[in-house]
Formats: sequence, C-alpha cells, structure tokens
Amino acid sequence: MNKLNFRKMRNKFLFAMTIAATLFASCGEDGTADIVINDNSVINNNGGGNTGNQGQTINLNGTYTSSLTLDAANTYVITGPTVIESGATLTIPAGMIIKADATGADVYLAIAQGGKIMAEGTSSQPIVFTSGATTPNAGDWGGLILLGKAPTNVVAQGATATSEIGNLPYGGTATDDNSGILRFVRVEYSGGKASGQSENNGFSFYGVGNMTVVENIQMFEGADDGVEFFGGTVNVTKVSVVNAQDDSIDWTEGYTGTITDAYVKHGTSHDKGVEADGYNTDVGNNSNPKYFSKPTVTNLTIIGLGSGTGNEAVRLRAGTQGIFNNVLIQGFAEAFDLDGDQGDNPTGAGVLSGDLKVNSVKVTDVTLILKNDTGNTFANSAFYTEDAAVTGTDYATWGAGWTRQ
Repeated sequence: MNKLNFRKMRNKFLFAMTIAATLFASCGEDGTADIVINDNSVINNNGGGNTGNQGQTINLNGTYTSSLTLDAANTYVITGPTVIESGATLTIPAGMIIKADATGADVYLAIAQGGKIMAEGTSSQPIVFTSGATTPNAGDWGGLILLGKAPTNVVAQGATATSEIGNLPYGGTATDDNSGILRFVRVEYSGGKASGQSENNGFSFYGVGNMTVVENIQMFEGADDGVEFFGGTVNVTKVSVVNAQDDSIDWTEGYTGTITDAYVKHGTSHDKGVEADGYNTDVGNNSNPKYFSKPTVTNLTIIGLGSGTGNEAVRLRAGTQGIFNNVLIQGFAEAFDLDGDQGDNPTGAGVLSGDLKVNSVKVTDVTLILKNDTGNTFANSAFYTEDAAVTGTDYATWGAGWTRQ
C-alpha cells in the first residue's frame, strides 16, 4: 500500500471515530435515552419465537395462552385437546401439513372465544390437517373447532353456551366477532365420536362472527359432518365436502351467515348433503325473542349416488329458514325433505312467508323434488323454481389443485 492510500484510510477512520464520539456525547448530555437497535428478524430470534431447534417434531397439546407461530422447518403433531385461548393467535404458514394422533375424539384443535387462527394457505400450498396413521381412516381424530361471540338461539340473548366437544364457551351479541382467517385449508380423516351426543366434525363453527374470513376449505373423508354451524354469522366461500359419513353441511342454533360456492360429493357411507335445523331440538330455542336459522346459500352442487339409493339431498326442519340460489342436485331419491309442524317447528310457515325458498334449482336423476311433512299446505312453486340454466358451483375451477376427490 502506498503512503497516499494509507493516509486516506487513516483520515477516514479518524473522521468516523470523531462522529461516533460526538453522537455518544450528545445522547448523554441532552438527557435523552441512548438509541438501541434490536434485531427482530426470524433468523436471529429463534424462528420467530419458537425454540430455534429447527427440523424437530413438536407435539401440540393443552392450553396456549400466548401466541404461537408454527415453523415450516418443523413437524407438528396434535396429540390431544389443543386450545388457543383468548388473546392468543395461532399462525400457520402456507403449505404446512399438521398431523393428529389417530386416537379419536380427544384429539382436536380449538380456537376459543377471543382467540384467533391465521391459517392462510394458497391453491398451490394448502394447509392440511390430517391423520398421523400409516393407513388413515375417517374418525381417526377430532377436527378443527372455532368458537366465537356471535349470537346463538340455544341460550338467552347475550348468554354463552357450551360446545359439545371440550365444554368450551361460545355465543354472545358480537355479530362482527373475528376468529381469524382460514384460507385454503383442508381437514382429512376427522370426526372422532366422543359419545352418542358428542361428535366432532371436520370444521365446527360455534357462534363464529362475520369478520372471520373463511375461504376455500375442504373436509375429506370424515366420520361425522363435514362442516357444521352452531349459530353465528360467519360467511363462508368455496366449501368442499367429499365423503362425509354423516351430513356434509349442517346448520342449527340460529345460524344466519352466507354460504357461497359449495360442493358436496357423497361416498359409500353418507347421510344428507345438507341437514338444516332452525334451532337445537335437544336443548330448545331459548333466545328472546325467538328466531331461527336463516342463511343464504348461493351456488350449491350436491352429487349423490343415484336416485335408487333412497335418501334425500337436503333436509330442512325445526323451523329453519333460508334462501337458496342456483342449486344443482344429482342422484337422489328426494331433492328436498321438509319436516316441521305448526307449533315450535314452523318450517312450513317459513315457506308461506317467503323466508324459506329455493329460487332456482336443477335436478338430475332425482325421483321426487319435494317431500312436504311440515303440516302446512302450499304449492310446490311457493318453495322452489326449476331452472334449466342452473349450473351450481364451478368446482372444476375453484377446487382445482388444492382439494382431494
């Protein structure tokens, strides 16, 4: 190095040291706090709050009162009742596969009232909850449960109810409650039964509010219902249920949200495509004033196993109301079965008032479109309108790439 370059480097070094000394002195002299720079990057802070021991298998079980962010480098296994409590958020990265011990109903993930889940997958990287068994079967584990503070008619207005699974509180008056985001999420081999009255579903929404985002979800191969709504106001978009052994879509307890673009396909073991109750008949309609479920369902396709199978695609009962638009039903003995009476279960009264109606439906390989067991007399046209232009939902487009068939 020549002398000229050496002098230049020395001068630069002395100038930098002078500036640093001046800054240090000024912080001390003017009474302000020294500037502290913290590195909050994932790399330097143990994987965003995790252990830092990446590539590990980590069990999820018990109650979480602090927020938890799962690390894509690790493997996570649900080994028992897992509850994200109020004030905590569970964040799951796109593409993650979370396995569950195949021991039945006592293995589930629940997002409690006030808690949140942020599960944002993509069509190319869905988030999957599945059985950990080598040979998985429906009912291997419980399922995914969200509990919110939106109304339910199973209790008096403003009161809270208790979930079938986990005895967790839900319900309230917050129609705009927010339990987080489910986007491109698939639940497989769920539906473990705790008892004759307590059954897990693929997705259970207990009093979930309409600020919760639910888009592109699928239940595949479940032993009980695919998706069930216990009251609440949550709106769901692009719902796929394939091979649910009980009802594919089920609502009760005064559910009043929207279901837009839903696809149901029956397997060998199945029950209804849609089973809808205005209230929980095992407990009662305890709201004051009383009200009934009344969702809006738009773009619905239900594929059965043929008209000779002897079951119905949609059962509406216990006073449920609802508005259906663009419904395609294929392969059932009955398309719609309406049950009720002129007392506590006024399903037929909903037809007469226009609160229960199918604005456009197309049936293929269906023996009977409507069976009326409501105790009310009305013309078929008061309930449904056939429309040859009906297409149902465009499942081939929105279900491509992330769903299982």
